[in-house]
Amino acid sequence: MVIVLAENEEIKAVEIKLFDKWSYEGIEIRDPSLKKYISLRPVFLPHTGGRHEHVRFGKSRIPIVERLINNLMKHGRNMGKKHLAYNIVKNAFEIIYLQTKQNPLQVLVRAIENAAPREETTRIMYGGIIYHVAVDVAPQRRVDLALRNITDGARNCAFNGPKPIEECLADEIIAVANNDPKSYSIAKKEEVERIALSSR
Repeated sequence: MVIVLAENEEIKAVEIKLFDKWSYEGIEIRDPSLKKYISLRPVFLPHTGGRHEHVRFGKSRIPIVERLINNLMKHGRNMGKKHLAYNIVKNAFEIIYLQTKQNPLQVLVRAIENAAPREETTRIMYGGIIYHVAVDVAPQRRVDLALRNITDGARNCAFNGPKPIEECLADEIIAVANNDPKSYSIAKKEEVERIALSSR
C-alpha cells in the first residue's frame, strides 16, 4: 500500500499489527470449514463496538481476538469490563510468545481448530418421547464453543487459585494448541464427541 503525498514524494503505509506488536501476515488456518468464520482482518485495536449485532452471521466478521475478549467478559467479575478483558488477553499473548516463541495469533488459531467439536447431540421429540440424536456442528458454532471452552478453562483455573487469569489463559491456549488431553477445552470436546458417538 502506497500513499502519495506530493508530486515526487511517497511513503509506504505502516503494517497493521495487533496490539502494535503481532503481525497478521502468514497466519495459517488449516481447517477449511473454519476459514470463513475465523476473521484475521488486520486491526490496530480489536474493538468494533457491536456493529455486527443486527447482521446475520455478522459475528464471523469480528476479529477473532475481539471474540476472545468478549467471551472473557461473560459471567461474574469481568462482566462488561472490556478494558480489563483487553489487558488480560494482551498480557496472555505476551506470555504465549515468551513460552512458545511463536506468533500468539497463530497459537490461538491452532487452539480454536483443536478445541472445536465436530459432533454433538440434540433433543428430538417424537410421539411424546425425547430422543438424543447425534448431529454435525455448524462451523460458526464450532468457533463459538471453542472460544467458550478456552475462556471457561482459564476462568476455572484462576478462580480461588494462586495463578492470575492471564497466566491461566496463556497456559490453556498453549495446551489446547498442542492438543493436550489434560486441558479443559480438549477434555470438554472429547466428552461431547463421546456422548454424540453413543447417541448415533
